[in-house]
Amino acid sequence: MTRKREAIASVPEPLIVDRAHFAGLDLLALAVVVLDAQGRVIFLNQAAEQLFDLSIKAVTGQPFSRLFANDELIDSLVVEACNGSFGQKRQELVLERIGRDPLMLNSTAIALEGPVGSLLLEFRELDLRLRHERGDRFLDTARANREIVRNLAHEIKNPLGGLRGAAQLLEAELPEPWLHEYTQVIIKEADRLQALVDRLLAPHRQARANLPVNIHEVCERVRTVVAAEYPRGLEIERDYDASLPELHGDKEQLIQVVLNLVRNAAQALHGQGRIVLRTRIARQVTIGTNRHKLALDLHVIDNGPGIPEEIRDRIFFPLISGREGGSGLGLSLAQSFVHQHGGTIECDSRPGRTDFRILLPLP
Repeated sequence: MTRKREAIASVPEPLIVDRAHFAGLDLLALAVVVLDAQGRVIFLNQAAEQLFDLSIKAVTGQPFSRLFANDELIDSLVVEACNGSFGQKRQELVLERIGRDPLMLNSTAIALEGPVGSLLLEFRELDLRLRHERGDRFLDTARANREIVRNLAHEIKNPLGGLRGAAQLLEAELPEPWLHEYTQVIIKEADRLQALVDRLLAPHRQARANLPVNIHEVCERVRTVVAAEYPRGLEIERDYDASLPELHGDKEQLIQVVLNLVRNAAQALHGQGRIVLRTRIARQVTIGTNRHKLALDLHVIDNGPGIPEEIRDRIFFPLISGREGGSGLGLSLAQSFVHQHGGTIECDSRPGRTDFRILLPLP
């Protein structure tokens, strides 16, 4: 392999091909990468840019294998393709990215002939179909649970008003002031339950505005609020893509979504740790059953202990909380608001890293 790398250093400049030549590949949901005889990138489509979190401008002409710790997997495919060892080859690959999670992929390598490259690689995440199926089941269950809770909240609301009113009337009739302590307990508990019911019904009551929103203004508002709540020991890192266009939605709802996620992370960290707010553009993504050319890809990442395994699959259900004293409504409310914007929210959590990802369609 060392001899091969020395040979690469002496070859001519990489082939430059007009991107328009490959325009049709940008319409594919599959990630596609085209390499020359030295394994350098000639082209990658939008799905590949998203999968590998790369920009075609940054990697064109660069050895594709050097993006991975186990670079010999790609190098060997290039050598075999140039030697005519295969016309088409399918296999499962685990590509190890430096400082990031490995990618488990189904790959198809196709040897090319002609002036437009030597090897075409197609990649599909192994768990993509399973993740979509699980996501669909999860959304159906979450909707059913929210409907049950909403109906239950309505049933509780009316008796609460009567209970509070009766306690107030009783308090007015009590002959001894010290007895008011008991009626006040009833009134305060009724008020507490009323507030809980209002929060359960909030996502169904509020009409969503549809105005241009700068997501970075939303993130900065949240960052300022949470930083004020935890002035020492909490680092909130900003990793923004300045090229992001505005999305259309309800700014206050989106602030509430991000605030719930960041505040949950800060509480899990007990105010001591790091939270990353990351924004990117995702291309050619499917949200539910709809295909979108562009979407906002927003991540809230923390280095806390992670979500307890026993509730990891239920964190978006109402009244489920991994924190003592938590109401279990923050994530449910966030999910409802994201869905009202036509987006999706998911979570990947393990000890040392919890990543909430929001996808929202862009106009």
